[in-house]
Amino acid sequence: MAEILTIAMAVTLLTALILTVRWGKLQCTGPIPVSFFTFIAILFTSGLDVGLIMFPLVDFEVYRSEAAYDFANPLAMEFGFWGFLVWAFYFLTTFYFCIVEPKLKLFEIPAIKVTNNIVIVGTCAFTAYLFLMYLPDYIVGISEPFRYGLVATVILFATLSSTDIKYVKILSVSSTWLFFALIAGVWLVSGMGVAGLAESMSGIGAYFTNIHRFMSPITEYHQFYLYWWFAWSIMIGQFVARFVGGIPAWKLLLALLVVPSIPIAIWFAVLYYYFSNDVPVETAWRLAMVVVGVIFVINSLDSLIRLYTQNLDITPERFGRFRYITGNWFALSALVILYKFTPLKIEWIGLIVVGIYMAVYGLVFQRRQRLLVT
Repeated sequence: MAEILTIAMAVTLLTALILTVRWGKLQCTGPIPVSFFTFIAILFTSGLDVGLIMFPLVDFEVYRSEAAYDFANPLAMEFGFWGFLVWAFYFLTTFYFCIVEPKLKLFEIPAIKVTNNIVIVGTCAFTAYLFLMYLPDYIVGISEPFRYGLVATVILFATLSSTDIKYVKILSVSSTWLFFALIAGVWLVSGMGVAGLAESMSGIGAYFTNIHRFMSPITEYHQFYLYWWFAWSIMIGQFVARFVGGIPAWKLLLALLVVPSIPIAIWFAVLYYYFSNDVPVETAWRLAMVVVGVIFVINSLDSLIRLYTQNLDITPERFGRFRYITGNWFALSALVILYKFTPLKIEWIGLIVVGIYMAVYGLVFQRRQRLLVT
């Protein structure tokens, strides 16, 4: 699986580079264009999930303890798993759904359409599953009934919000500002100040000096992350492409690589200060992280539920709000249980997505005359 992933990474990143060089001035516009800030907010909160909030403090310890990560500090490792280069996946798929899909309609081919929506549903449930698994690390002593009940409630709220497109903008913008507020709050109480934050952030430089190492799996854990990114890539591109507001392709790539990476870098640097100085995160701030994480999960699930239900025409207008909400809630809750009690893994979903990439590459080459992209 590592070899497949390495080849897929190389092809994907090379394609993103070629598109930018050859068609960098091509305007990317979706059917529901929004302002640049709103677009980035939708991308940021839909393209990330609770892992951004909850993983770092756990991951830092992993990177410090395992020899495979010795070439960079834990902060640089975490940033490499979440920031900069991996966002090129989203550029590639956003470009595709803005420019190519409207002409070729490859995702209307039954086999691709069904497979893609299986991936979306499976990844949607995995997002809720991760939230379930990491809750005990942030709410010490949480009971099992409350833990499962909270996840079920989050899925219910996400299903409810997916019934109206207006909630996407509200959730995305509000959760972005809440994330900024969380960063500011955790930074202020740390006592690190501006100098401490700058010193902590300097550690991210080790990522850029070792960026080539992140283009293939470093360990099985890194492989998990990369398959996770692949699992997200097509559906996030498919979703956010509709909101692109007339951005040249080169600016879209630059925006996707740089803009989301800035708050990610600041957040990780703040948490790394706590980790490297053995400063405990107070219970109140851990709960604040859970609250923001809950909103991130709702936002992500909302986007994915909306995407697969529209793709499959399982809409509130067709089935009624009650049947729509209960059907999606039961389906996603059941899948979360499957992740918990069966060998089902996100790596399998990511591998299926790599297969979709291969099929689309082949069909685009076969039907390239229809594109007439100049």
